[in-house]
Amino acid sequence: MSEFDYEELGLVAGLEIHQQLDTATKLFCACPTELRDPGAADHALTRYLHPTRSELGELDEAALEESQVEREFEYLAYDTTCLVEEDDEPPHRLDDEAVATTLEIAALLDMTVVDQVQVMRKLVIDGSNTSGFQRTALVARGGAIETDEGTVRVEDLLLEEESAQRVAETESGVRYSLDRLGIPLVEIGTKPDISSPAQARAAAERIGMLLRSTGKVRRGLGTIRQDVNVSIAEGARVELKGVQSLDDIDDIVRNEVRRQVALLEIADELAERDATVGDPVDVTGVFAETDSGVIGGALDDGGSVMAVPLYGFDGLVGRELQPDRRLGTELSDHAKRHGAGGIFHTDELPAYGVAAAEVNDLREAVGAGPDDAVAIVADDDETASQAIAAVAERAEVAMEGVPEETRGANDDATSRYLRPLPGAARMYPETDVPPVEPDPSEVEVPELLTEKAARYEEEYDLDAGLAEQVATGRRWNLFEQGVDAGVDASLAAGTVESTVTELRRDGVPVEYLAGRHFLETFELLADGELAKEGVGDLLAALAESPELSAAEAADREGLGSAGEDEVREAVVAVVERNADQVEAEGMGAFSALMGECMGELRGQADGDLVSDVLREEIGKRA
Repeated sequence: MSEFDYEELGLVAGLEIHQQLDTATKLFCACPTELRDPGAADHALTRYLHPTRSELGELDEAALEESQVEREFEYLAYDTTCLVEEDDEPPHRLDDEAVATTLEIAALLDMTVVDQVQVMRKLVIDGSNTSGFQRTALVARGGAIETDEGTVRVEDLLLEEESAQRVAETESGVRYSLDRLGIPLVEIGTKPDISSPAQARAAAERIGMLLRSTGKVRRGLGTIRQDVNVSIAEGARVELKGVQSLDDIDDIVRNEVRRQVALLEIADELAERDATVGDPVDVTGVFAETDSGVIGGALDDGGSVMAVPLYGFDGLVGRELQPDRRLGTELSDHAKRHGAGGIFHTDELPAYGVAAAEVNDLREAVGAGPDDAVAIVADDDETASQAIAAVAERAEVAMEGVPEETRGANDDATSRYLRPLPGAARMYPETDVPPVEPDPSEVEVPELLTEKAARYEEEYDLDAGLAEQVATGRRWNLFEQGVDAGVDASLAAGTVESTVTELRRDGVPVEYLAGRHFLETFELLADGELAKEGVGDLLAALAESPELSAAEAADREGLGSAGEDEVREAVVAVVERNADQVEAEGMGAFSALMGECMGELRGQADGDLVSDVLREEIGKRA
């Protein structure tokens, strides 16, 4: 796909970055921020949620649409969750650690902290919160970041509670897990200053670097999510939610621009054709003898087939908007929101067991000609009726252009319809949590990861690549403590980065390695009780038996550091065993014998010491 002229199109975009904080306890209770396996749940509870009116008596449009599908929400609870997550106990005060970290982030973004942090309720009835709302608090406003394409202003910084983790779809609704609900989360929203996909990615990368510079944010899949708001001059603002990877942001923006351009072109063609959308029609009789498994299955269950004629839409319902997503896919998304499995439409029929004769009969039944299209939904009577009405409504909007809406990001950088854009009616004050008056004067601004990498390169003489790897990794603090303990900087850096990577590739469960394992390993190295060659074997042993101390694991694995006398004894034995080769090759035998010596000592000796002694012993006999 060729790149658009984004300036000509009037592309405007903004970011919302959601980052979990690495705190000991949750935002509104003392429960640990520990994620659990659903199988460890010790009880479950059920909720049915519905929208409530704001203080002004208004209903939020997005919440209202969500409520039209009746669903049962099941929540898995654990011995590490409490009544606050279950919405059976009022929330506690804001977590001090979360507030302190948020103030550090505000300082890094050069933002102005508010005088008083007031918690609000944000209406959410998709089941991701047991209460039917998410608690959120504005902490700071008015910052900025720099990119190569210009300044991107930061509008606000909010401290929020993370939602419950979606576990599975059930026959009656959705199952959630309460372990994630309440983990502190910051939301950073930018102004719509972004004018290209590349700048969107650069801005997100910059914000991500600033967040990681605190050393107090969670890392890994699902701990950071990016939402992108995108519009073009003749289009509309669309919120793209749940971009998991920074690598996808530029593609997400490109594909949304492509979608909006295509929708505008379709709207122009529909206007030229004087297109209209007809009324839904029950066409069950057309498919009484169908061979379509989908339609036949619905009819066998007592359901019906509903159709809507789309006059003037022929060939446009199948028009591609994004890779493998068409206008028909958009219509199908709306049908799915009302419980249907999807739609069929005449731009793709006959197919899926629907015969050509049935297509002709369908057109005749709704009065559609060769320039028209027809969309159908087969399901139980109520679902089919609601779904086809939603399809008709979306088709009406197609004649106008691009609708404002919230869409979900797909793994392939395309997107799907989720719900209308939320409005102000979803927010109202939280009366159970007292406000906090933050003191930004006490905040120490952390060192940026870019500055840290430069310092490592200069102070510890690390090469640029390794310095950046350590600075941006998760164990930079362990590296610094190792160097402070007396371990060579290159060895400490390699231990926390490349050694762990190699062990992971070999299938070692490195996720069980805790900070103390590294620190105890560094102590053994500094005290001369462990050779650097034994570090990998020791960490592997600790990963397999994390309950052991480094000293205990070293003893069990026989990884104590050999002294010079022990090294010389082993080297002499190897040299004497290979006397003929030494006599014939002299120092040329060094490489082969070095490997044999290290194997003999089984990682218990420093390689430099072994090398020196071996050269000396070969020299005596050459």
